[in-house]
Amino acid sequence: MGGRRSVSVALLGLGVVGSGVARILAQKAEGYARELGCPLELTRVLVRDPAKERDLAIDQRLLTTDPSTILDDPEVAVVIEVLGGEEPAYRYLCDALRAGKYAVTANKEVMAKHGPALLALAQERGVDVLYEASVGGGIPIIAPLKRDLLANEIISLAAIINGTTNYILTAMSRDGRELAEALADAQRLGYAEADPTNDVEGIDAAYKLAILASLAFHGEVRPEDVYREGIGSLTARDFVYARELGYEIKLLALARRIGSGPAVQVRVHPALLPVEEPLAKVDGVLNAVQVEGDLLGRTLFQGQGAGSLPTTSAVVADLLDAAHRVVSGVHQRLAWRGEAPLRIVPMGDLRTRYYLRIWVTDRPGVLAQIARVLGDAQISIASVLQKEADEDAGTAELVLMSHESQESDMQRALGEVAALPVVAGIGAFLRVEG
Repeated sequence: MGGRRSVSVALLGLGVVGSGVARILAQKAEGYARELGCPLELTRVLVRDPAKERDLAIDQRLLTTDPSTILDDPEVAVVIEVLGGEEPAYRYLCDALRAGKYAVTANKEVMAKHGPALLALAQERGVDVLYEASVGGGIPIIAPLKRDLLANEIISLAAIINGTTNYILTAMSRDGRELAEALADAQRLGYAEADPTNDVEGIDAAYKLAILASLAFHGEVRPEDVYREGIGSLTARDFVYARELGYEIKLLALARRIGSGPAVQVRVHPALLPVEEPLAKVDGVLNAVQVEGDLLGRTLFQGQGAGSLPTTSAVVADLLDAAHRVVSGVHQRLAWRGEAPLRIVPMGDLRTRYYLRIWVTDRPGVLAQIARVLGDAQISIASVLQKEADEDAGTAELVLMSHESQESDMQRALGEVAALPVVAGIGAFLRVEG
C-alpha cells in the first residue's frame, strides 16, 4: 500500500447528489478507511455561493468558488463532478485528467457527448473516468459492460432508463390518467423537473442510450445518432387499447447490432411490449436494462434509476474504486477500446409491427380505402378494432395492428392515409417490440 496517509477527494458541486456524497463520506468514514487502508479525506468542495444555507453540516473552510484550488492542487487524487450540464463540467473534467487525477462523474450529458474523448485522455494520463451514476442511478450496468460481459458479443440492449417518464406512463396505464395530469403529479412528487422537456421528449434517455451503446458495441455512438420520439402524443385510451391487445406501453431505449459488421441501430421511442415481457412489468420510477449477448443470452438489470441515495451509491462506489487504484498504484485496468467506426443504420430500415389509432368518417368503405393505401405500400393488416364513435361529429375510431413491415414504407403510407378525405386524423402511431 505504500503507507499512504490518506486519499484526498474534491467535490465539484454540492447539490442533491453532492450533498449526499459528502454526507455518506462523513457517516461511513471509518468503514471506508478500513477498506482502503487509509482515510478518504474530503478536502475541497466547489460551490457557487459559500454563504447559502444548506441541509448539511460541512466545514465552511472546505468550500471554494475557485475551481483552480481543486484542479491545480497536486494533493487532490480524485475529483467528483456532480455539477450537471455540459459546461463548465466538461472543461473541469478535462483539466482534472490532464493533471493526473481520477475523475468520477454522474453527468450523462457530458459522457454522452464527450465520453470517448475523456476516456482517451484518461488513458493517455494513466488514470480513469468512472461514470456508473450517469446511467440508471444505482443500477450497476456500466461496470458489467466494461468487464463482466466482455466475453460476449453484445447483440442488443433494451432499456427503460428514465424514471420520470416511466412513472407517468405507469400512472396513465394503471389509473387512466391523461399525460398532463400524470406529469403534474410527477412534478409534485419531485420526480419531474419544472421544465420536463428532457424527460418527456426522450432527450435524457437518448443521452443514456448513447453511453450504453458506445460501451456495448465498442465504438462512438453520439446523442444525435439516436432516433428519438417522446411521449407527448399518448393518451389514456392508448393504454386501454394496448391492454386489450395484450401489451403495455413503455418509453424504450433500444440498440441493436445489425448483421455481422460494425453497424448498429439506436432509437428511443414509446412502444408496445407484450405483457409477459420482463420490461413490461417495470413500473413507477424503476429503471431496467436488458442485455442480450451471444454467450449469455438475455439478462436484466433492474432497480432504482434516480434519486439522491441510488445515485450517491453509484458515485461513492466509483470513488472507492478510484481510491483503491490510487492506494495500490494500479492505475490502469480496462482501457477504452473504440474499434472500427460504427455505422448507424437509418430508422427507415427498421422492420417491426405497428399500432395505429385513426379517427375516420363513420361510413361504409372507409376501412377498404385505408387498407388499399397500406397494401400498396406492402403493409398487411393483422387486426382491426372499431372503438369509440362520435355521433355528433360523424366520426369513429379505428385501431389497426400491422404485420411486420418496413419503417420507410409505413412512414410513406401514413402520409397518404392522413391525406385521405375519410380520415379525420391519426391519433397514435406506435411500434411493437418483443
